[in-house]
Amino acid sequence: MFDWPVISLTIWIPIIGGLLVLGSGDKAPGVTKWTALAVAVVTFVTSLPLWSGFDTASAQMQFVEHTAWIPAFDIYYSLGVDGISMPLILLTTFVTPLVVIAGWRVIDFKVHQYMAAFLIMEGVMVGVFAALDAMLFYVFWEAMLIPMFLIIGIWGGPNRVYATIKFFLYTFFGSVFMLVALIYLYFKAGSFDILRYHQVPLTMTEQVLVFLAFLIAFAVKVPMWPVHTWLPDAHVEAPTGGSVILAAIMLKIGGYGFLRFSLPIAPDASASLDWLIISMSLIAVVYIGFVALVQEDMKKLIAYSSIAHMGFVTLGFFILFMIMARPEANGGGELGVAGGMVQMISHGFISGALFLCVGVLYDRMHSRQIADYGGVAHAMPVFAGFAVFFAMANSGLPGTSGFVGEFMVILAAFRADFWFAALAGTTLILGAAYTLWMVKRVIFGPVANPRVAALQDLDGREFLVLGFLAAAVLILGLWPAPLVDVMTPTIKHLVAHVAVSKL
Repeated sequence: MFDWPVISLTIWIPIIGGLLVLGSGDKAPGVTKWTALAVAVVTFVTSLPLWSGFDTASAQMQFVEHTAWIPAFDIYYSLGVDGISMPLILLTTFVTPLVVIAGWRVIDFKVHQYMAAFLIMEGVMVGVFAALDAMLFYVFWEAMLIPMFLIIGIWGGPNRVYATIKFFLYTFFGSVFMLVALIYLYFKAGSFDILRYHQVPLTMTEQVLVFLAFLIAFAVKVPMWPVHTWLPDAHVEAPTGGSVILAAIMLKIGGYGFLRFSLPIAPDASASLDWLIISMSLIAVVYIGFVALVQEDMKKLIAYSSIAHMGFVTLGFFILFMIMARPEANGGGELGVAGGMVQMISHGFISGALFLCVGVLYDRMHSRQIADYGGVAHAMPVFAGFAVFFAMANSGLPGTSGFVGEFMVILAAFRADFWFAALAGTTLILGAAYTLWMVKRVIFGPVANPRVAALQDLDGREFLVLGFLAAAVLILGLWPAPLVDVMTPTIKHLVAHVAVSKL
């Protein structure tokens, strides 16, 4: 429907805009901020045709671009979107302008570098979701590390160097295994075409090795237990904008990798090792929920909450094999995968909003310790309304987006095994426990100290950012059908593909 390269524009407008912002220097920070915001908004508008022009009845790649890049090695600049990648791209372009606005008054040190880092990172994250060539995917995947490394390392907290090096080493370590798997598949397929990888016949041993290589890379990125320890440190030390992008977008790239690589390329190994992923997911849901309960730092609590909620994503993706083994389950596998996808989008909105709420308080009090607050609702009633709403959404309140994905995954888990569903369902109790316990101590009760009594409520900029996210949480919670309809054909195609053994 479109003659112009929508995906390429969505990738390169923020990258080129970021480079221009970087080159503008720090002499006019006001102009720099407005330029960065304009680039982010234009990128979001540019990405909207991916939704409006998307054929919801097709499971095929759409808006495809295919140009020779390094012909000698059969490497192409190949892009396309389907019902899995397109919503994640729109999530990326929607959140980035909000992050730029959120840093408007907070960042006063090297503003041009800060804004440029977020714009460049936006472009490469869109590239990860849209790449159809394995080498192009890997280039974008690795390029993400650089802006986030700088964001945490330059604008982070007192222990930022430790956190950023830990983040880099964990992610890079996983990437090495993924690169080995991609090169091996290149020699098997004679191409770096990801969709051709889906058709390559592999022995069980080959599938297991490829699956484990991908698992190391994607499990770190999600992150799954027990390779999750880098995330709380990164969140605590990152500036608010870095935490938002990290939680809302970057974690989703690990979940996306399972759907684009692990399941379709190694379906038999995925079915054979599903118990491993399901176990890791349930441990994340239950154990990490208890870990979140004892946190005294608000950011660290929300970081552990993210790990627990992302456990639902991987549980929904891999429970499908147990469901497919039970014919009477009647389509539960598709329900679990769709629930995992909805959970990824929902978590992007909710976690981003919660980190922004913590950022609002930190900007005023310069403390993230729960014990330093109390009675915030008396001084900041509008902020308190937003904070309680997002806390309820994080707890899975019906009518919010937090309920939809979790309900779909739990329903799918019931079709596989009652005890899996029972363990997964504990998140509704634990999530409410740690989230509302934090809200009770921070928002409600008597005013804890004179500093809390002197707090100023939200300004127009902060209200705008939280308002957009609240609207997104409500719309997805009350009307998830458009998102589910977009994803369904692709998910059905994926489930049908993995149901056929390659052995």
